[in-house]
Amino acid sequence: MKKIYLIRHCEAEGQPPESKLTVNGLKQALDLSVFFSEMKIDRINSSPYKRAIETIESLAKRLNIEIELDRKLTERILSTKNLPDWLEKLRTTFDNMELEFEGGESSQAATERILEVAEEIFNGEKENTIVVTHGNLMSLLLKYYKNDFGFEDWKNLSNPDVFLLKYENNEVTFERVWK
Repeated sequence: MKKIYLIRHCEAEGQPPESKLTVNGLKQALDLSVFFSEMKIDRINSSPYKRAIETIESLAKRLNIEIELDRKLTERILSTKNLPDWLEKLRTTFDNMELEFEGGESSQAATERILEVAEEIFNGEKENTIVVTHGNLMSLLLKYYKNDFGFEDWKNLSNPDVFLLKYENNEVTFERVWK
């Protein structure tokens, strides 16, 4: 059985790639490190965004595992335009996976991107992998495996959040494991 611990980054100062974790986010990262301290982890993949790296740095140092950065794990861009009603527009992209706003990425394209990462891990040698990413991208992967995971589930994610994906007998199941 292969396992992916899919992590949404800890509380951050903002949305740009260079946004750091807040003081509370740094505490959450330490809590994550403790949470994983008794688990066997073989590999850590992360979005190259600063908040994602900072989320997992403490654990990576503790386990002496190099963080592998993967651009496919960056957050999905809804649009390059300022959308005052962005939340409603995001909601529609959970129902219409092909919908694409100016300069943005459709839910379908973003799903394909993170699915490529998951499939590579499930087909690889390592048994237990941590993947650190962002809320929308995480939600789209979970929706792929369970179609009724939607907008409200995304809204109910926490920072951080952790889901365990298990690949066994050519089937993927998942459960939320964060408190």
